Amino acid sequence: MRSADIVGMVAPASFASLASSAAPDAPAAAASRAPAAAPLPRAQRVNRELDHARNAPQHREIVIPPCPELLQQLRQALAHAEPDLQAVARIAGKDVAMAATLMRNANTARFASGQPVAAVGQAMTRLGLEATAAIMTGFLARHALPVRHPQLQGFWERAALRSHAMACIAGRLAGFSTGLAYSFGLFSDVGMPVLAQCVRGYGGTLVEAAARIDRGLVATENANHRTDHCVVGAMVARAWGFAPQVVCAIRLHHDFSGLGAADLEPEVHTLVAAGLVAEQLMRRHQGLGAEAEWASHGAACLQWLGLHEGDLEELQAELADQVFADA
Repeated sequence: MRSADIVGMVAPASFASLASSAAPDAPAAAASRAPAAAPLPRAQRVNRELDHARNAPQHREIVIPPCPELLQQLRQALAHAEPDLQAVARIAGKDVAMAATLMRNANTARFASGQPVAAVGQAMTRLGLEATAAIMTGFLARHALPVRHPQLQGFWERAALRSHAMACIAGRLAGFSTGLAYSFGLFSDVGMPVLAQCVRGYGGTLVEAAARIDRGLVATENANHRTDHCVVGAMVARAWGFAPQVVCAIRLHHDFSGLGAADLEPEVHTLVAAGLVAEQLMRRHQGLGAEAEWASHGAACLQWLGLHEGDLEELQAELADQVFADA
């Protein structure tokens, strides 16, 4: 896994406007003989969609918080082939609460061995670089995007649980980056608190979506606000410099129609599929029933990941062990 991976509704007409066409004065016969332009890869289309979306009227009131300076520094320290561990330790030490969070995690049952750690360097050694970076990223995100809306109580706790579930799934998939999985799990719904802070009536939309049985959250968001948390979340992730695969997966994480399509990177498919499996694991962990998306697309997501129903039981037990160990 690369070190840099650790920290990674506009109208459909906006896509049509991207297609190339013949010059207005080109002869019709020549135009008919010209080969059709190959469609852009989905990730490029998503980027262009986000470019258009940022200037769309429905997004003018959206304020994307700046990426925390310490998170930018952390990403730079991890971007090298040989990560600068001393720089990571210095970044952690710049925030007393973040340093305390690292030490508290290092002393939980999942990581503890021997005497309790009493310094950031000791905590990093015990946690390992990947877990250290993940914990720091979560801490910085939580403080950059405080969530106070009553309809989003426990948002960051749920995001942390999702990131744990994603990491469990990634551990079963050869060659798949746990860092990408963790980042996606933590930030997949980040558009929701941004919308709650910026868009009047979004809290009512969340209540309405939970009550409706004829359509889901994304459709209700678009009906009421002409945008949704997938678009806004992808805008945030891109502005914060997350890996392109994470940005694209956040944008598409409720769109399973193109699962396995050739115009999308396999890593994005894997993130989207694992995201739905992680959501199901979370609901089982919390004693909740399956959502409609799982009933419709769960089997396809498991097939893409090469998992089976029996694997869910093992993954659920693994997630429960992590949550208990972190308590």
